[in-house]
Amino acid sequence: MTDTETAAAHFTQGLSCSQAVFSTYAPRLGLAPELALRIAAPFGAGIARTGQTCGAVTGALMVIGLKLGHVTAQDQAAKEKTYQCAQEFMARFKARHGSLDCLELLGRDLSVPQELQAAREQGLFDTRCPVFVRDATELVGELLGL
Repeated sequence: MTDTETAAAHFTQGLSCSQAVFSTYAPRLGLAPELALRIAAPFGAGIARTGQTCGAVTGALMVIGLKLGHVTAQDQAAKEKTYQCAQEFMARFKARHGSLDCLELLGRDLSVPQELQAAREQGLFDTRCPVFVRDATELVGELLGL
């Protein structure tokens, strides 16, 4: 199974979009699967259902940080490399989908119960979100050579 298929399967099995992307790569980068799931848990549905940055995007950004992130204040080279990779990822995702924000990507405000229910009834979590999860997984994998 490819990484994009794995991430999509994780999502369709009930993990959030952020968990699906992050947990696909985190174990390969030395992070225990359970810890990866816990870290990514609050980022789904545009950061805790607030409609902000798409969870697939935040999951991918966490992968970038795990692979490239700096661990000392003095490591400016790693910091710059991380930011450059993150910016490139976000530019590519936005070029494909027109936005990085869950609210704009889905056209629904998931923080409002009626809007969340409408998104479910429209099947957005079955049709749109798996595409975002696959694309974020593919893009971050390409950028990081994973």
